[in-house]
Amino acid sequence: MLQINDHLAVPLAEIELDAIRAQGAGGQKVNKTSSAVHLRFDIAGSSLPDDCKARLLARRDRRLSSDGILVIKAQRHRTQEANRDDALQRLAEIIQRAATVPVKRKATRPTRGAQRRRVDTKVQRGRVKALRSRIDD
Repeated sequence: MLQINDHLAVPLAEIELDAIRAQGAGGQKVNKTSSAVHLRFDIAGSSLPDDCKARLLARRDRRLSSDGILVIKAQRHRTQEANRDDALQRLAEIIQRAATVPVKRKATRPTRGAQRRRVDTKVQRGRVKALRSRIDD
């Protein structure tokens, strides 16, 4: 089980982990060992709550495919185990952010003092610009 928070966990059976070859510099070893990890998580087919699924699918994230599958590639570390832990940690952070319900903004009006200060700064700015104009004799 991947523990997200106190009352939310994802079974590891819903997460697909594949070992792949890492990109970038590293010499001979990086060319023959599969130390990077591809994590695939099907959001629609998961056991997450429906509101959390909807927030995850509504995200504009390049790691999210059109099929609703979240793909995370972890290749920061030298070992496959460390990359696996890194990918699972990143998945937990993404789900954690989607699990928190955003607070609705209450529409408020600016105070009378704030409106007055705004107009005063606009008038002052206009006076500065007026001083830049051509002076007639």
